[in-house]
Amino acid sequence: MDDLLTIILRTFITYFIILVIFRFMGKREIGELSVFDLVVNIMIAEIAVMAIDETTIELIKSIVPIVLLMLIQISMARLSLKSKKFRDLVDGSPTIVINQGKIDENAMRKQRYNFDDLLQQLREKNVRNIADVEFAILEPSGKLSVMEKNKSEEGDLTLPLIVDGNIQHDHLRIINKTELWLRQQLKQKGYTDIKKISFCSFQNDQFYIDLIDN
Repeated sequence: MDDLLTIILRTFITYFIILVIFRFMGKREIGELSVFDLVVNIMIAEIAVMAIDETTIELIKSIVPIVLLMLIQISMARLSLKSKKFRDLVDGSPTIVINQGKIDENAMRKQRYNFDDLLQQLREKNVRNIADVEFAILEPSGKLSVMEKNKSEEGDLTLPLIVDGNIQHDHLRIINKTELWLRQQLKQKGYTDIKKISFCSFQNDQFYIDLIDN
C-alpha cells in the first residue's frame, strides 16, 4: 500500500513538473518538432517513467536531469533565433525538390528522399499527377509543401533572400539573380547594411523587407 501511494505521489509531482517545463520550452506542434526537440522530448519522457517506476531512486535525482534538458533546449532555441547557420545545423533547412515543374534529383539524394516518399506525400496532398506540381518543398519537419501549376501564377513562390542579416545565395541562384543585383536593389531603396535586415523576400517584382529590432 505504501508503494502504491508513493507511485501515485511521484506521478502527480512528475506530471506537474513536466507540465511547467514544457510551458517554459515553448509551443510547437508535434509535427513541427526539430530532431533536437524530438530527442529532448523522448529523453524527458524516459526519465519521467524512471522517476515514477524506480521508487528506490530519490525523485530529485530524476528531476535534475529533466530540468537540465529543459535548460539545454531553451539555450539551443535562443541560439537558433540569433544564428541562421546554427538553426540550419540543428533544425535543417527547407529543400526544393520540385522547382518550376522540374524534379531536383540531387536535392532528393542529399535528403535521402526517394520517389516513393515523394509520390506518397503528393497523394496525401490530393495531388494525383506529379506533372501538375510547380513547386514542392521538403520542410525541416519532413512535411512536403506543394504548389500546383493550376493554382499558382508564375513566380508565386516566395523565397527568402536575406535571413538574419545573411544573404541566401542558393535562393538567389534559383531566381537567377546575383548578390550584386540584390545589393543594388536594396541600395536604391535606402538599405545599405545587409546585417540590419532580419528578413527580405522578392515576389512578383516586389520586395518585402523587415529590419532587425533594436
